[in-house]
Amino acid sequence: MACTVRGKPVVIHPAFYAAGIILVAVIGFLIFYHVDPRVHYAIFGASDDTNIVNGIPGLSVRPRITEAGKSETLIMYNSRDKNSYMRWVDALDDFLKEYKNPWLSHGRMENIHNCDFRYPPPPGAVCEIDPRAFGPCISENHYNFHRSAPCIFIKLNTPTGWIPAYYNESKSLPEVMPGYLRSMITAQESSRPDQLNTVWLSCEGEMPADAENIGPIRFLPIAGFPGYYTKNVDVAGYLPPIVAVMFERPTLGVLINVECKAWAKNIQHDRDRLMGVVHFELLID
Repeated sequence: MACTVRGKPVVIHPAFYAAGIILVAVIGFLIFYHVDPRVHYAIFGASDDTNIVNGIPGLSVRPRITEAGKSETLIMYNSRDKNSYMRWVDALDDFLKEYKNPWLSHGRMENIHNCDFRYPPPPGAVCEIDPRAFGPCISENHYNFHRSAPCIFIKLNTPTGWIPAYYNESKSLPEVMPGYLRSMITAQESSRPDQLNTVWLSCEGEMPADAENIGPIRFLPIAGFPGYYTKNVDVAGYLPPIVAVMFERPTLGVLINVECKAWAKNIQHDRDRLMGVVHFELLID
């Protein structure tokens, strides 16, 4: 190929073009090969999976099935129809497979650590998440979908470097925090103060009618994410912490709008931008 420089023709050999194409391909391959999809490389802007906005943690809901013409925030099924509820059970099985099988996550087997509030993960390690802690919200029970008391899993997505400022004393609890959560934290302050370093979780009906129809809710294993799960999020094998939320007696045949929030002093709640908040709907026949 020829081009003109200062009025003089210059011939560019095709080999230069070939070399350039090869170089770009090699760089792209190296970037793709070395990027761990579980590491939060970009923390500005949200995705459907992470909901991390401007460095503020976000929440995600599972199960989720995306279909044409239907909102992916709607969890709708017939508890008397196995084909109807098993779609959601299968989606949860697929989501939880990495939590159940550590070898499926790159680096998890080598880096896994048995954490608790006294023993957070050391540098280079990630915390084990035991699926048995979610019982009765387990696959063998169909996550209670067939009993019209479904278990919905909430995942906390935290950006790299974020350190939670805990609500770990009753005098600092905000008035807008749900009363049941404030009562629980206050009781735990007396009985188990060593476990107060937690990013708390609440789930409620959005509107008064939703609050009437949502029924009692149970959080498993606890109503929040222990703080040690927010450490080392950039280490290979890290999986975001999850909580099972069991809706024990929701009103059947009624659309219920649910809003869940993560609670820490440095988590902002913004419904429009999904900061610290997640919304979904339940419709069970």
